[in-house]
Amino acid sequence: MISTPLPMFHRQNYSSGQDFVLEYGELRFTFNERDFRERCEQAAHKLGFLGVAVEDDEAEDLINLVVNGEVSEPASALGEHVNDCWPELTGPSDRSLVHWLRRLIFRGAWLDQRVKEGELDVYFDDDANSFVYVQPDRGGEPIHLAPEPSWNRVAYVRR
Repeated sequence: MISTPLPMFHRQNYSSGQDFVLEYGELRFTFNERDFRERCEQAAHKLGFLGVAVEDDEAEDLINLVVNGEVSEPASALGEHVNDCWPELTGPSDRSLVHWLRRLIFRGAWLDQRVKEGELDVYFDDDANSFVYVQPDRGGEPIHLAPEPSWNRVAYVRR
């Protein structure tokens, strides 16, 4: 009996532009400026570090924090707040704000790409008041994402 090898499934990398790049292993995700800014803000909100939409100068500092791991020359009060609270925002790599911002940005893009490729579906859970990713090939079984820590205690509040 001759067996035919199964075709290898090659996952595509997420891409919305070429302004910013996040890499992990063999995955390389590229973002346009608007997409990356929105993902930075969403991640900061999810972590409890931001409670309001950011202004352009604040977005510049937030993006610098994600990309460079610091805000060396703050353009806004947000950048100054990051520097003032730095000891509380850092720690072991899996406990730092920068790590979690990057992780949530990457995770969101990875999930979006899986939806685009048909591996996942999204539905709105009225009870939880949030979107849920489900696996259609497993009868709509929801994906359970690792919980993220909170930075509410050092959240940025615009003065």
